[in-house]
Parts: sequence; structure tokens; C-alpha cells
Amino acid sequence: MNTSSSRRVGRSSALIQMLILVLVAALLAPVVEPESALAGASETRLIKLASLIPSGSFWDRALKMMGDEWRRETGGRVQLRIYPGGVAGDDPDVLRKMRIGQLQAGTVTVSGLSDIDSAFALFEIPMFFDSYDELFHVFEIMGPDLEARLREKGFVLLHWAHAGWIYFYTARPVESFADLQALEVFQWAGDARMEQLWRKHGFRPVPLAGTDILMGLETGMFKTLPATPIAALSLQWFRSAGHMIDLGLAPFVGATLVDERAWAKLTASDQASVLAAGRAVGKQFRAEIPAQDREAVEEMRQRGLEVITITGTPGEREWLDAAEAFASDMREAFVPAEVFDRAVEIRDAYRAAKKGDSP
Repeated sequence: MNTSSSRRVGRSSALIQMLILVLVAALLAPVVEPESALAGASETRLIKLASLIPSGSFWDRALKMMGDEWRRETGGRVQLRIYPGGVAGDDPDVLRKMRIGQLQAGTVTVSGLSDIDSAFALFEIPMFFDSYDELFHVFEIMGPDLEARLREKGFVLLHWAHAGWIYFYTARPVESFADLQALEVFQWAGDARMEQLWRKHGFRPVPLAGTDILMGLETGMFKTLPATPIAALSLQWFRSAGHMIDLGLAPFVGATLVDERAWAKLTASDQASVLAAGRAVGKQFRAEIPAQDREAVEEMRQRGLEVITITGTPGEREWLDAAEAFASDMREAFVPAEVFDRAVEIRDAYRAAKKGDSP
């Protein structure tokens, strides 16, 4: 073999040996994800959340604390940006923007929840629940089913948002049920069927967006506002509607939801951290809201609010009968019959047990 041939063979052997070493190294090396996959795993996820919650309120502060917990527990991978006070619109606007991806989350009222699934109209039935204890008992049992209904519609529940008990606030004193029916009453816009139900029962509803409540009160568009004491105080609605009927109308229930598509982009561990922080906020609402209701009523009384007593008077029966008529009309037409009947069963069993425990 001549010298040039020997050199070519030598170079070929060296090249083959190098290729073998590279292949062996590749086989023995740990599997490494592509750079793009690694970037996706550590990418910061910004969750934009909108609500009607007033900026600086108890609920707003709780949501900000939840966002701080997300950032801390996920190492900054999940961050929360809040748009409070209706700046992103009313419940229908928030849900629409979630569906098209402009928002990833929202804290919506029972009106928005009912738009997602009619089962939530249960919490709009006047005087269906007597107390927070009764409400929380029904939630304990029916909560998983309600959460599953939201998931089926593409929403992940972070927590239930209890915002107080709704009462009627009126611009003029009310002495009878007929007096109340004579006053125009605010109603959440966008629910024509509910508007017709109010009219059927002798009321005069004025459908408006939640962001137009103060304007409607100040201009006299309506003279009766169903609201919680906390909202009436913090938003100063009681200044224009200075009379509160002491019969509780309904709990003001809401929820903080995340769009399922945004949720799927989080890692399993980050989902667990986000959910844990959300559930902690829900427990805080449940623990603190009842006392805040009472404190808000007392503070408004000191500022001139008149609380009109109907409870325990001869006229109370008329109000309760009207509420039962509302409930009868809402079963099946607004609330699925199986949901309504299950709630009645749980509620009545609770009432019976509580009565049996009484001395």
C-alpha cells in the first residue's frame, strides 16, 4: 500500500472512531428536552382576572393576596393581574372576553354563573335560604356537582365568593308588600325571562348593568335596589336608598373562575398551588362575610339608614307567600327541577335536624 493510500485509510479509521464515540455518547447521555420545550415549561403565565369588585375592598384585597401567593408558590411562573370595579365590563362582558381569550379568569356574580349554567339560578330564588348556616350546609353537599357543571362548560372553579346577604334598599319608606311593588326595582340586565317573572309578580323591574347602579339611583331610574349591606355601604348606595327592609332576600353568591384553556397551560404542580391559594380565599370569605354584613348595617344605621322591620309582624306572611310563589315559578323554568328538588330536600332536612336539636 502506498503512502497516500495509508493516509486515506488512517483518516477514514479516525473518522469512523470519532463517529462511534459520538453515537455512544449520545446513547449514554441523559435525555434533554429541546430548548423550546424547556422554555415552555418555565414560561411565565399571566392570568388576567376581571370583576365588578370595587378596588380596595375586602374582596379585592383578598384576590391580590391570592395573586401574591401564586407568585410565591410557583416561583413567579404564574402571576395575576386584576381589573376590578367593572373596568372590563359587567358579568356578560367578562365571560365573553374569557371565551375569546382576552381574559383568563373572572370573579362573577350569581347572574354570571346562571348564564353559564341554569343550576345557579337556585341562589336567586327569594327567601329560599334562611341563614348562612343553611346556605353553607347546602353548598357542602351540592358544591361538587355545581363545580362539575362549571367544568363541563369550560371553567375551572378556584373558589366560591360569598359577598353578603341581599336586602331591599328603597328610596322611600315601605310599610307593606304593595308599597314595594309600586317602586321601580333594579334588575341585572340581560335576563329577559327574569324581567318577565318580576313583572308577573307585580313588580316594576328596570334592567341595567351593574356598573350603572349609582347613576340609576341618583337619577331616579329605579327606587328599589337589592344589595348586600357591605356593597351598600362601601359604594354609598344607601345615601340614595336610605331604607332597608329587614327580611333577607337571598345570599349574594359568586365565584372566581379560570378558563379551562388557560388552566391547561399550567403545570400540574402550579395548578395545585393556584387552586390551594384560591380555596384559602374562599374559606376567608365564608368565615368573615357574615360578621361584616352585621357591621355594615350598624355603621349605615349610625349614618342615617332606617331599617324597616317586617320580620315577626302580622304582615310578614304576605312577603313569605310571595317568595314561595316566586320559587314555584322558578322551579324548572329557571332552575333544573332535579337541582331545585335536591336543594329543597337538603335544606328541609337541615331545618328539621336543627329544630330537633332545639330544647
